[in-house]
Amino acid sequence: MRHHRLVVTLDDFATAADAIAGTSSKREKVRVLADFLRGCDEEELPLATRYFSGSVFATGDPRTLNVGGAVFSRVLRDLGGAGDAEMARAWRQYADVGDVTRAVLAGKDDVPAGAVTLVRLGGLLCAIADASGVRSKTAALRDLLAATTPEGARYVAKLISGDMRIGLREGLVEEAVGVAFGAEPAAVSRAVMLVGDLGEVARLAVHGTLADARPQWFVPLRFMLATPVADAEEAIARMGEDVWVEDKYDGIRCQLHRRGERVALYSRDLKDVTRQFPEVAAAAVDVPADVIVDGEVLAFHGGMVMPFQALQTRLGRVDPGADVMRAVPAIYVAWDLLVEGDDVLLDAPLHQRRQRLERLGPQERIALAHLESVRGAAEVNRRFQDARGRRNEGLMLKQPDSPYTPGRRGLNWLKLKQPLDTLDVVVVGAEWGHGKRRGVLSDVTFAVRVDATDDLVTIGKAYSGLTDAEIAEMTKLLLESTIADHGHYRTVRPEIVLEVAFDAVQPSTRHKSGYALRFPRIARWRHDKPVSEIDTLSRVRQLAALGTVEREQRVDQAGDQ
Repeated sequence: MRHHRLVVTLDDFATAADAIAGTSSKREKVRVLADFLRGCDEEELPLATRYFSGSVFATGDPRTLNVGGAVFSRVLRDLGGAGDAEMARAWRQYADVGDVTRAVLAGKDDVPAGAVTLVRLGGLLCAIADASGVRSKTAALRDLLAATTPEGARYVAKLISGDMRIGLREGLVEEAVGVAFGAEPAAVSRAVMLVGDLGEVARLAVHGTLADARPQWFVPLRFMLATPVADAEEAIARMGEDVWVEDKYDGIRCQLHRRGERVALYSRDLKDVTRQFPEVAAAAVDVPADVIVDGEVLAFHGGMVMPFQALQTRLGRVDPGADVMRAVPAIYVAWDLLVEGDDVLLDAPLHQRRQRLERLGPQERIALAHLESVRGAAEVNRRFQDARGRRNEGLMLKQPDSPYTPGRRGLNWLKLKQPLDTLDVVVVGAEWGHGKRRGVLSDVTFAVRVDATDDLVTIGKAYSGLTDAEIAEMTKLLLESTIADHGHYRTVRPEIVLEVAFDAVQPSTRHKSGYALRFPRIARWRHDKPVSEIDTLSRVRQLAALGTVEREQRVDQAGDQ
């Protein structure tokens, strides 16, 4: 397979990545990457493919690097001999973790180019993931960075932070795999949907066996995604008159695998969360077939969905005790059947998949999403208002004839929802952006006022909603109003008022207000509003109280007629 290098090194990877980042031509990006992949051997190819797509481990691999910013900064300071002033200066100049790493380690010339091969890099990254405790993880990270050149360390930092940003979307990596090994784009795309891991797809492509790709038990498929729409009229214009509607559930998206006595649950980011919901896993053993199902885990009590903040008490908690499960009982709501036995159903129309799901029937703690067929925008609007009246965010709309397309966001699934409310807030801090927003202060931290005082308390952070022109204008004002420069973050005078939309307010120890906004986004820049008129903490508390109310989200449970 290899036709160029004898051994592929981290520095080879860095050179190719620089070339990809240095061109705006998609065709040239694909050419450079395809040439690089052709030069990899059987062991290097999956690693290179994953690394260029920004992943360290294969899809379904439970390992994580879990390197915090403090640990990374400590190792970087140690190896580069950098003090606070130098670190702050590097962040001001580059605002990118990779570029900062290269700058801090620029004087490190004790490692020859090519000292770390791609395979050795994989081993060193595994050592970081396997290290337990801050001390051992710090030592493993130091071993890796000490072995690399500054150019190589730049891309190590990007991989560890999950911030590759070289202008290489996953679709271009797929295209490069096809070009490298003479595979049709549709075959590569299909294999990615079925297997989920680009490294494995590249391995299949080089052997000409992409047609063998199929879902694997206990390796999560990527989730099919919904496109947001503003109103029912837009939804019907996109989907046609006849659609299916479901409540938009207020839980966590979850894929359920059941084969024999084994059950696993996978979250939206493809992490195994089975041990967080043992009652759901135990119930799924009784499903009368081997299945892969898409759905949602809800906190559910007395026929009502508990607030999302109640479910949050279960998230990240391994092996919850009986008291926790009694206080916040969980159920699984299934809405799609992807695999049943030996049958892969992704290409079957939704109405057939639903029919087979209904034949399996609901079980104890395994419900089915309540589904209704509607026609026309007026009926969609009526169902939407009904959902809002039951304190729900909105509706999911689905095309009955649609296939299931893992990892794709198309027009076969739409979500119709409205923000809970908006708050007028003031900007008190800002971070330098990344990628296309490098060089501007685009990530802003905002605050509300404590009632009857001039005190401000932070409540959130947002980076979306403004135009490029507004961001450029705001950056100029934020630079002029900086109180303290912390390198990548600046504390600023409270002068800029924004209107921020969000889906919920929930308790949080992260912010001084004691609350955080769920999915905040900037609705508009309030040039017309003085800081004295921003919203207060009591208003936040009122909105937070809405999130403590149980809501009716319709599901079909065992015993329902």
